[in-house]
Amino acid sequence: MSRIGKKPIVLPKGVDVTIDGQTITVKGPKGVLKRTIHPHLSIARQDGHLMVARASDEREDRALHGLTRSLLANMVAGVSNGYSKVLEISVESVGYRAEMAGKNLMLYLGYSHPIEYPPPDGISFATDPKTRTIVVNGIDKELVGEIAARVRKLRPPEPYKGKGIRYQGEVVKLKPGKAGKTGKGAK
Repeated sequence: MSRIGKKPIVLPKGVDVTIDGQTITVKGPKGVLKRTIHPHLSIARQDGHLMVARASDEREDRALHGLTRSLLANMVAGVSNGYSKVLEISVESVGYRAEMAGKNLMLYLGYSHPIEYPPPDGISFATDPKTRTIVVNGIDKELVGEIAARVRKLRPPEPYKGKGIRYQGEVVKLKPGKAGKTGKGAK
């Protein structure tokens, strides 16, 4: 049996789970998330916990067992605590900055025009000009990660000076620049 799949999911106070066939709805203080699970899997509620069970020991069912349990645990954590990803604009990036224009994120990334990034439903942005950070907040872990990746993709860190947007704590390995003339064939 799957080590991750057989772990129970603890339901914190204030989180309500509705199981309607293969559709699972999780409601909490931060919002509501809904997901449809594979027909070979079943969800049961026992003593304030959720348990995921599979129909057989086939390879696909074993793989989906742990995946479904992780997705449900992320839903429960999202509606109770929420998720956030922090992006940094590198110090080497002179003139690069991020600011808020209402709910929209305004990015000045060295292009001839500013980039306005409106947040999709369920996502909010926050910026701090002193630390040059952008915070992506939301209750859906997948969506928070996807939006953070899309913002990073607007100007990823380049390998020579490290200019661009990176995840907090991300280390960019810098390449050496031109070595110059080596004397071979130079006069």
